[in-house]
Amino acid sequence: MLRTQAFATVLSVALLGLTACGDDDSGTPGTDTDPVTIDVTFDGDTVTPNGERVDVQTGQPIELNITADAAGEIHVHSDPEQELAYDEGTSTLEIEPIEQPGVVDVESHDLEVVIVQLEVS
Repeated sequence: MLRTQAFATVLSVALLGLTACGDDDSGTPGTDTDPVTIDVTFDGDTVTPNGERVDVQTGQPIELNITADAAGEIHVHSDPEQELAYDEGTSTLEIEPIEQPGVVDVESHDLEVVIVQLEVS
């Protein structure tokens, strides 16, 4: 009887330790709470990046750090679609988290160019 109680106690402590370790996801890249930050530069008729794919998770925050020589607007072809205005100089725009997997174009209609494609998984 004493042996059974000791075994049950050791087993309970071991399971508790495993459970505590299994819930720790700190430092894991790409979690929903870690924002994806994309640097975007507008210089005359050019934009950088230009059509690159960026991996994001559904629901993950996305920030665009804009450096622009003139004010403009970015169009995000998500559902619902988003239009984000920026000023001349530097600014940060937040794209609403995208909840549906797929590829979402982020473009400048003024320049008729795709800035990035968000590959949402």
